[in-house]
Amino acid sequence: MSNEVKLSDDQMIFSIEELKKAGFSHYKINQMVEDGTLLKLNKRFYENTKYQGEESDFYYVSAYAPKGVVCLMSAATYYNLTTYRPDAVDVAIQRKSKISTMPDWPTLSVHYYADERFETGIRNVQEGKNQFRIYDIEKTVVDIVFFREKIGIEETKEVLINYLRRSDRDLNRLLRYAELLKCRDVLKTYLEVLV
Repeated sequence: MSNEVKLSDDQMIFSIEELKKAGFSHYKINQMVEDGTLLKLNKRFYENTKYQGEESDFYYVSAYAPKGVVCLMSAATYYNLTTYRPDAVDVAIQRKSKISTMPDWPTLSVHYYADERFETGIRNVQEGKNQFRIYDIEKTVVDIVFFREKIGIEETKEVLINYLRRSDRDLNRLLRYAELLKCRDVLKTYLEVLV
């Protein structure tokens, strides 16, 4: 009998499917919750309290918003485009989607995106056995320009200036996204002022 199935200590969030695939029964999962090895986040996801790796609030996104994408100022922080530190993780979900349970921590700030805005520029980031979805840097900049009234003009300017200083910037992709997401004119005005 394989009672010696061990929980990997280099993964922070587990889905119930992953735990079952690793050989844990419902009974064993419940035992691990009782002894404090696992923390039940919601019906489908658990946090590994014995996790040993680098921690990131972004790892929680998939547990609460499985199709959610880290966006706006949280993504800008990830790409070092801003000195601003958001007090919540900005998460984009599709307009008709719902999040059934919200965590007490980290706080999620949910943004509902129309299909085209939601589907454009998503990349998967894998950090060891942990992963999250985030918009690429150009999509992040375009979204911040588009939502500049909500985000703040100074923050928007800082993000753009820092983006323009990067050697890995892709202005063609930036303008393509701006065209697609209907903010090319605004972006061009900003670029003319800043360049």
